[in-house]
Amino acid sequence: MDLRALALLAVLATPAGADTLRLTTWDPGLSREGPGLLLRDIAAHAPQVMAAAQVIAATRPDAILLTGFDWDLDGRALIGFADLLAELGYPMPHRFAAQPNRGLQTGRDLDGDGQAGGPRDAQGFGDFTGQRGLALLSRLPVGPVIDHSAFLWRDLPGHRMPVLDHGDIRRLSSAAHWDIALETEAGPLHLLALSATPPVFELQNVARNHDEVTFWLHHLPDAPFAVIGNLNLDPLDGDGDAEALAALARVTQDPQPRGAWQPPQSGPNVGHRGDPALDTAEYERSPGNLRLDYILPAQGLEVAGSGVVWPAPDDPLAAAATLASRRKLVWVDLVLE
Repeated sequence: MDLRALALLAVLATPAGADTLRLTTWDPGLSREGPGLLLRDIAAHAPQVMAAAQVIAATRPDAILLTGFDWDLDGRALIGFADLLAELGYPMPHRFAAQPNRGLQTGRDLDGDGQAGGPRDAQGFGDFTGQRGLALLSRLPVGPVIDHSAFLWRDLPGHRMPVLDHGDIRRLSSAAHWDIALETEAGPLHLLALSATPPVFELQNVARNHDEVTFWLHHLPDAPFAVIGNLNLDPLDGDGDAEALAALARVTQDPQPRGAWQPPQSGPNVGHRGDPALDTAEYERSPGNLRLDYILPAQGLEVAGSGVVWPAPDDPLAAAATLASRRKLVWVDLVLE
């Protein structure tokens, strides 16, 4: 059975509630090693690309924030991927993407290796401008978007930025911070989107991850909202500072989406303190599987359901989910009145 048929079966088997709004976020692995390569693979219907489209169509989101999707100036890759979803019978006609900080060169030698222009000399680590950017696809119209991606790290109240050279130009967002107004029948729902740097590789990254996650506490809209995206932060395992999640908990709620299946907790997962059903990333190496992807609705919003798409090996969707990405799609259903 081909991917299109499998996707149709999954869609029919997992309908979203007619009176709910399904938000999803996922790093679908749609990033490549050079500009234009993702568009090439989309045009060729490459198996990994089609697998990612199948997982999304099967989950039936009203809106999905993709946190690992290469940006290009004309948005051709995003248009092409939306066309694939339409071919699978699940059109998502509304979209938003803007140039991320990943790969955006500063013109300075930020990493001190004696020359400018390297991946670590960009505002966010990247081999080219737009690598591993963010993108939104939606069945609902997208209203105004406030792009905070140019916000300087030093301007965040109470920031943890270490004393760094070139602090006058360093942006906080390693990828982007977007306030996206999603137009629902109940009025705008603000998606406070981000994809934070992992709190590893460089000493400054623990502080940057913390400040990227807590940025939204200083920019909350006077309207219903949900913090959504790749926080790259596990509350109990991994290397990040979980105080950032505790701070968000003062204004949001955690539906704790759970996967239907988890692999045996062996190898680097032995000794983990977190509930494996909440994990959203699968890694065979240390630190093992982690919970890194979140949808945190504002307190007071009604949550009707939630989950992590981690199919059991005998599930028809398992092969596609495994082929697409090591990350797992997270969904939350909201009732908006």
